Amino acid sequence: MLPGEDRAARRVLLVCMAAGVTTLLDQSVLNIAVPALRQSLEAGPSDVQWIVAGYSLTFGLMLVPGGSLGDVRGRKGLFLVGLSTFVLCGVVAATGGRPDMVIVARLVQGAGAGLVNSQVIGTLQDVFSGLDRARALGLYAVTGGVAAALGPGLGGALVAAFGPEPGWRLCLLLNTPCGLLTLWLAFRWLPATRRTGRRSQLDWWGLMWAGALTLALMLPFISTPGSGRAAALWAGAALVLAGCFAVGQRLRVRAGRAPLVHPALARSLPYTLGTGIAMASFGSSLAATLVLTMFLQSGLGLSALTAAAVTLPSAVAMGVTSAVAWRVVRHLGPHTVTVGLALGILALLAGAAATVSAPRTALPLVLAAVQLLSGAAAGLTIAPNQAQVLQHAPAEAAGVAGGILQMAQRIAAAVALSAVSGSYLRGSSGATGLPRTAFAHATLLCAGLLTVAVALSLLRPRLTGRRGPPALPASAHRQSAPVHKEPS
Repeated sequence: MLPGEDRAARRVLLVCMAAGVTTLLDQSVLNIAVPALRQSLEAGPSDVQWIVAGYSLTFGLMLVPGGSLGDVRGRKGLFLVGLSTFVLCGVVAATGGRPDMVIVARLVQGAGAGLVNSQVIGTLQDVFSGLDRARALGLYAVTGGVAAALGPGLGGALVAAFGPEPGWRLCLLLNTPCGLLTLWLAFRWLPATRRTGRRSQLDWWGLMWAGALTLALMLPFISTPGSGRAAALWAGAALVLAGCFAVGQRLRVRAGRAPLVHPALARSLPYTLGTGIAMASFGSSLAATLVLTMFLQSGLGLSALTAAAVTLPSAVAMGVTSAVAWRVVRHLGPHTVTVGLALGILALLAGAAATVSAPRTALPLVLAAVQLLSGAAAGLTIAPNQAQVLQHAPAEAAGVAGGILQMAQRIAAAVALSAVSGSYLRGSSGATGLPRTAFAHATLLCAGLLTVAVALSLLRPRLTGRRGPPALPASAHRQSAPVHKEPS
């Protein structure tokens, strides 16, 4: 059965899963329509990067303050406000006539999505406990992950059916019916607003430093490439901001105030390593999907529907492997995540090699086979890794562990989307652009991120001192296996 035994708990889980589908589907469904959007709005490369990466940036930065506000003011009202903002800004972005209007709408929409998902995390932690909580959070992550994998297929169908100009706008409007249905279910089924009566101690300075650091890492990839001196200045700024963040956290702890990152989480090496794995794999996955859909359309000249068909095997494979991942965990334990990440690297390397060597006519079929392997790898990674991360969150920081994990993933995604898409757009643009070579280079960047994740995954068992399997993912219960990740 689903986590929790009573009907009310199952309804809460259904609302949370619907929220995950709505907000995570939104970004992936737009990927397939980026070439059409770019042509329709005459958007430049930096505009495209802000549209796709800005959403993840504000999504991630809103998670922690949203969770803190939910603790103080209750979660249901903030959930409804955040989802209403998300839906409204989706309509504004879909009807925008200029790139800057779409960018602003996507930034605010991302903040609304972050507010919603922070309430989801808090609500699941309020309603479920123990192993049921880990399973509920895992099921939420897997549902969102599979929805994100299905996004390109839905977007491709819309663009193919209605044409490029209305197609990309309908992609942005796709979240409207999903969001309205989720709003209605949340109004009926989410628990009544409860207030703790205590004052929020959110670390606004820590959040500011984290946001500034993320921007310092993003902007070099979004702006026009400059000299080595400019790159050095950006690197220096990032180091200074990282130092300010670290010092600010220490000073806040000494003052007896709650920092942005709970000290117990920072001291937990298994949690830190697991979060690093999640950041690298999440950022790599989103960036690889984005550049693939752009390459298939702008580089190979395929229709949106054909490009979507190439990505569809990933969603199918992810759904199947997510459903059976718990069986693999029983045999391989924490090494399941390592195996999944290694398969992901293999898929990316195979895709890069095929891109520069396979005949043009055979390339879509080869890339579809690569996507099948990539989806299987993701299914073995998402829920098992989240279960391990949350399992090793210290008891005194269990309430914020999920929020920090999702925030870290979204910030990593913003940087990865900026870097990888920037690499592809620069390499494929202009009269001398080489789309195949540019796509191969961008894919290798994603493989490099997963290589870092593999190294961290190999270190984790040694630090935990465990040889047995970790807590089972959300699909551990036979009846709770998803039929098809976040954020987490």
